[in-house]
Amino acid sequence: MKFSQELRQEADSIFQAIFEHPFVQGIAKGDLKKEQLIHYVKQDFEYLNSFIQIYGIAISKCDNREDMQIFNEQISFILNSEVHPHNNFCQVAGVAYEDLQGYSLSPSSHHYIRHMLTVAYSGGIPDILAVLLPCPWTYLEIGKKLLEEVNPDITHPFYDWIQFYGARMDSVTDKFCARLDELAQNLSEKQKNKLKEYFLLSCQLEYKFWDMAYTVEEWPVARENIKA
Repeated sequence: MKFSQELRQEADSIFQAIFEHPFVQGIAKGDLKKEQLIHYVKQDFEYLNSFIQIYGIAISKCDNREDMQIFNEQISFILNSEVHPHNNFCQVAGVAYEDLQGYSLSPSSHHYIRHMLTVAYSGGIPDILAVLLPCPWTYLEIGKKLLEEVNPDITHPFYDWIQFYGARMDSVTDKFCARLDELAQNLSEKQKNKLKEYFLLSCQLEYKFWDMAYTVEEWPVARENIKA
């Protein structure tokens, strides 16, 4: 069994919990509240900004152009393509995308981003791949599952979101898995176990991100939701 397959197998219960989360089910049913969609977009915009920064850190640690190309392509994908599902949520919520940018992080978003940044700064390319992989992988499987089970037509409010993630995330997930499998061949069991911990924690935090959006999570002591 390839290392990436081991990771997916160990994380299966988390993937299943994500599929069943009420926010994901709300996408399937086309039934989410305006404030939930707005909170998701505010937080995901900041999350993806951090993802770009982590790709930059990864590039600085690459020793070959092939790896540099993988991460560079993903920077372009976030900047030029991943705005489309955000715009879908904004259209349903009846708000302008530009008005939801630059807001403070919620507790769960803050935790997830700091987890990835810590691994990126302290680790190497295998560590970075392991900590980043759950994001595209879970979204790919969510998209494919919703395409299969919901089979939405253009009247579905989240048709664009489902189509985007069901059809557009294969490439990055496949590339990350293939490269991680290749690098893992030269790692000790101790090193691979560390990567598993990074991967599994990111999976847990993917679940927390959906939960954060569904509950419109804020900090325990009330504060103004000012822009960062």
